[in-house]
Amino acid sequence: MSTVTQPTDSSTAPSRSVPVTELSDATVRFCGDSGDGMQLAGTQLTNTSALVGNDIATFPDFPAEIRAPRGTKAGVSGFQVHFAGSDIYTPGDQVDALVAMNPAALATNLGDLVPAGILIVDRDEFEEKNLKPAGYVKNPLLDGSLDKFRLFPVDITRLTRQAVDDLDLGVKESDRCRNFFAMGLIFWLYERPLEPTLRYIDAKFAKNPKVAEANRRALKAGYNYGDTTEAFAARYHVSKASLPPGKYRNIMGNEALAYGLIAAAKQSDCELFLATYPITPASDILHELAKHKNFGVRTFQAEDEIAAVTAALGASFGGAMGVTSSSGPGIALKQEGIGLGVMTELPLIVINVQRGGPSTGLPTKTEQADLLQVLFGRNGECPVPIVAARSPADCFDTAQEAWRIAVRFMTPVFILSDGYIANGSEPWLVPDVAKLPKIAVRHPSAAEHDTQSGGRPFLPYERDERLARPWAIPGTPGLMHRIGGLEKQDVTGNVNYEPANHEHMVHQRAKKIAGIADDIPPQTVDGPDAGDLLVLSWGGTYGACATAVHQVQQSGTATVAHAHLRYLNPLPANLGDILARYKRVLIPELNLGQLRLLIRGRYLVDAIGLNKVQGRPFHVAEVVQKIQDVLRLEPTSEVRDGR
Repeated sequence: MSTVTQPTDSSTAPSRSVPVTELSDATVRFCGDSGDGMQLAGTQLTNTSALVGNDIATFPDFPAEIRAPRGTKAGVSGFQVHFAGSDIYTPGDQVDALVAMNPAALATNLGDLVPAGILIVDRDEFEEKNLKPAGYVKNPLLDGSLDKFRLFPVDITRLTRQAVDDLDLGVKESDRCRNFFAMGLIFWLYERPLEPTLRYIDAKFAKNPKVAEANRRALKAGYNYGDTTEAFAARYHVSKASLPPGKYRNIMGNEALAYGLIAAAKQSDCELFLATYPITPASDILHELAKHKNFGVRTFQAEDEIAAVTAALGASFGGAMGVTSSSGPGIALKQEGIGLGVMTELPLIVINVQRGGPSTGLPTKTEQADLLQVLFGRNGECPVPIVAARSPADCFDTAQEAWRIAVRFMTPVFILSDGYIANGSEPWLVPDVAKLPKIAVRHPSAAEHDTQSGGRPFLPYERDERLARPWAIPGTPGLMHRIGGLEKQDVTGNVNYEPANHEHMVHQRAKKIAGIADDIPPQTVDGPDAGDLLVLSWGGTYGACATAVHQVQQSGTATVAHAHLRYLNPLPANLGDILARYKRVLIPELNLGQLRLLIRGRYLVDAIGLNKVQGRPFHVAEVVQKIQDVLRLEPTSEVRDGR
């Protein structure tokens, strides 16, 4: 059996000469039981890779069941990290190195490991009692089924216990350190420094010195295992990426949404009030905003989704920016309250972090199947603008843009994210606060509507050039007006049941939202402005689509371009002209074709779909293959004519 030297403080200094192979990028996945600390292992590899200057993209994968039986496939948790010496947009299609902490993790993740890829397993877990729950009849470490991979069975459990033996920890406490052993081994293999993780251990476990010491020892033991044994004949190095200069930090999508909302509050001099009910995968927005009371942020965990949205709307009525967050099931409950926001024409931000559905569906897996829900899921003619983030870092800008539209046009605004974006991470260039855009907010004053001093009477539904009504603060003298869900009379805001007035107000609200198309940037295209194929994407499919199109463009076999939509309602004013310039349009979506339905209906374009509903994002190879398949099709005369 293998042995390991005692960890030392100089564990990052190799004691033997090992050939180093230079790589442009690498993809590593940790996987194990939900209690094995795989998310922590992946996060530390992510943060360390960011600190050494790599571009990174991550894909955490959580089990759907909170307490799935240990050692079963349903309880497997994973974290994938793609780090590179150049710009990357995805967490990688397949993994170059897979760390599997038990048989179930191996069974559920092996299919993503490249042939001849590095496979590290905890040999101690491959006992007969653990094989059956994973679906193995024979031990895969011994039956030759893994011969096409570079298999490294390591006694991770035994060696971890050995490293912490004299600390008087129980078996369970000792085994909780196994993830740090696995981290240390991967850090050695890919030349990652240990110091950032050692600092993390010191800070995280400052109140429990024994546990801190155990984790330090396990981390160094894993590093020393790679360094002092001859199991591994090579190490790998990924150079720094050439990113624009500035200060970077690793950021997750939900974090970025929270920071973007805080920034928008400061840039508009407006209070931020989040009212929400916890739901996977949106809960971390509440958790993050609750940490920032020093910025005047107020958070309220309501008793249910209906209370949350109406509380947020009440805050907006009071002059703050009301924000509510949820996922598809919670959004369904919030829709009547959102309709009230449309009728009262108050600013409100509704965040939908999409997940697999319907019903409870796949609560920890990603999907983008709520587009039609947020567009049409309310009673009556009830239009709302919709913006969608494309990546974790982009959530920061998306939140500010949603805020700007909400106050500029006095309307609820949907932000669409998804589980992939929310839990994924990437380097974020920390912005110069002085350069963030100001967001103008104006409340009518008592003085300008003091009729005794020559002011104009206050008319709550008098509209400006954008058809937005005034945002009056309750209690302001002279600004008293009706509020509620009954139809309002134009200009006066009085309750009105007249058919002609209702139709007029329906048109006014629709026209206001449609007018946002003149207030947003024109749609841009990455690639030739006309040609054989346009790939049209939205939301979290950005990375896979952008990378796939770049690969096809480099082949030079066809004129292919990419357009990614941030604004989904209204669509950009120039989108129709763009679509007409390409022979074919391909729309990849993690649903059964919702944007494709809208594009076909609006522009009469016979768009082609690439659709996937597996709870997982697209692989770049899937998009590349579909592009190649579409390019092989013979265009019809209508497509050639651009109609």
